[in-house]
Amino acid sequence: MRLSRSLAPVTVAVALVLSLPYDAMSHARVTDGKPPAPRLFGAACRTAVHGSHVVAYCHNPYVDTDRVRLHIECARWWDIDTDSAPADAAAAMTVRLTGRCWKEVRSVWISHQKAR
Repeated sequence: MRLSRSLAPVTVAVALVLSLPYDAMSHARVTDGKPPAPRLFGAACRTAVHGSHVVAYCHNPYVDTDRVRLHIECARWWDIDTDSAPADAAAAMTVRLTGRCWKEVRSVWISHQKAR
């Protein structure tokens, strides 16, 4: 009988710890002191210029959605530079972006933003 009385507080303590929500227990973990590894982000994009037309394909191999935009700078001073509408590249998805200048293309680049 004495043994069961000494185990009663231990049993209650173990039951309380096991009934805590996962979030409460996660703060009590012991870590190795290293910061957590950053999450990988960003679609891989390739662009092609054919005369005055630009095509870009962006493939996102990561979990977080990448909001990509195509930016085109035209060579002529009177030619209007363009920015495409944002396109969301979700996980394992490829998006196609297009644009053009009236004459020659000077430069092309893609901007990336985390979609919330």
